[in-house]
Amino acid sequence: MTFRQEDDYFLWLQEQVASLREVARTSNAPVDWDGLIEEIEDLGKSERRTLRSHIGTIIEHLLKLRFSPASDPRKGWQETIFRTQRSLAKLLRESPSLRREVGDIITEEMQDTADLVIDVLRLHDELTPEREAGIRAATVTEAEVLGGRDGRVNSDRPISGKSA
Repeated sequence: MTFRQEDDYFLWLQEQVASLREVARTSNAPVDWDGLIEEIEDLGKSERRTLRSHIGTIIEHLLKLRFSPASDPRKGWQETIFRTQRSLAKLLRESPSLRREVGDIITEEMQDTADLVIDVLRLHDELTPEREAGIRAATVTEAEVLGGRDGRVNSDRPISGKSA
């Protein structure tokens, strides 16, 4: 199947790498095939890193909203979530095939992000044993990461501790 770059950038990159590998097997052209293939593969890895970064940022701020008693930075955290959800939505529109990786990345990012939030709360003297236990036990759903229909987090309710 042939993917168009504008329909799914990530799949298009994967397809280009496969095609270049095939051509490289039989080509006598003076092209650094291995270098070219590696550069294109790196573009795909960059898309995944961006996905992971957006998800980690959203999880971090969702956990801060849920567990920090601080009131001042809450709107800033919500703004960060809104902005990052929009960037994530754009990435997934450009590379819809990455959508299938969202759940796994959320699972992978939870521990590191929980550790980060624990460190931040400790730095601000906001960490209690109960909060630490709650953060370590917390899960975040794909719906919370991706945002609601309007891409917003309902700040009047606690962030869910249940996974999807």
